[in-house]
Amino acid sequence: MSKKVFVSGCFDMLHSGHIAFFKEAATFGELYVGIGSDATVADLKGRQTINSEQERIYMINAIRYVNEAFVNSGSGILDFKEDLVKLKPDYFIVNEDGFTPEKRELCDSLGIELKLLERIPEKGLPARSTTAIRSAGNCALPYRIDLAGTWIDQPYVSKYGTGWAITLSLEPIIEYNERCGMSTSTRNAAKKIWPYYLPLDKPKKLAEILFKYENDPGSTMISGAQDAIGICMPGLVRHKYDNAYWPIDFESIHNESVLSWLEDHIYMRLLWPREPGLDLLKETHINENNVKALAHAADEVWEAIKNEDLQKFAEGFLKSFHAQTKMFPAMVNDRIHNEIAKYKDDVLAWKLAGAGGGGYLILVSDKPVEGAMRIKIRRKETF
Repeated sequence: MSKKVFVSGCFDMLHSGHIAFFKEAATFGELYVGIGSDATVADLKGRQTINSEQERIYMINAIRYVNEAFVNSGSGILDFKEDLVKLKPDYFIVNEDGFTPEKRELCDSLGIELKLLERIPEKGLPARSTTAIRSAGNCALPYRIDLAGTWIDQPYVSKYGTGWAITLSLEPIIEYNERCGMSTSTRNAAKKIWPYYLPLDKPKKLAEILFKYENDPGSTMISGAQDAIGICMPGLVRHKYDNAYWPIDFESIHNESVLSWLEDHIYMRLLWPREPGLDLLKETHINENNVKALAHAADEVWEAIKNEDLQKFAEGFLKSFHAQTKMFPAMVNDRIHNEIAKYKDDVLAWKLAGAGGGGYLILVSDKPVEGAMRIKIRRKETF
């Protein structure tokens, strides 16, 4: 009997990369494709689909490699769970940005083999992704990740001691999920000003415009400036805070050697979106000693990066994460600790993107991490 193979995804704006993925997946057996409903995509991606679920099903069922396509019956990041139980496939196949620990756990519990495929285009064809296609004629705004000093951009933290936050501006090589620590709320605010791309202007000025736009006079909660800065200012940037929302100083690194070195050693794994209503401020331990530890760790990270010292970078990176979680315990829980434990013996350091509670796990490693996503740092424009 032929084996059954299952894949799941959005598969919006069908392109040659999708077809290549289906073709390779079908070599393992009869291919069944589950797609996220329009409502699920809107919840996870924070946008509406270009093609409706009916259109996507129609197109995918017309592909010769596909035995059957259907709309997943559930919702959320495991919207296919009930369908997987009914189908009982031999293999569940994903690519690197489709892997999550929850998928691994579910497959293990059901006795299904999880296979990870590389994104390899058909011979003679260019590499394609939905994000790249959307960016070509749609929104190409950057994302950001925070490397150290998270929370120092809030005055209720920096009033206990000045310190730097360090951010990397990222090219949108994938569409990162909402509520996952990738500054998507600030990016969504930026879309209202600049729907497609950042204008050609001084990056610091753009960051200030975005920060002020997102935090209007009626705002009850002020978003930290690091999100606007990380989106608008290219390369590696650190910004210093002293009991105020806007930094008192900026420093940037655009050296190609340093940026390429970071790209070689930073990996990301999707966990799950932060639960709605999670109160990160319910319990805090913000004091002079803890803020000093956060600031000191950020200094270590910056110096290590400048020297391309991987061991020192990893040490400072981990210290910064520990300082953050000591002040804001709700950033982590048992579920997150269990995921981190899976990597402790194989990577040098780890932290959560943004405010935690889920989202993306950022890993520092001296070697490739199986199934993890690479990053692409946005370079400074040259004229």
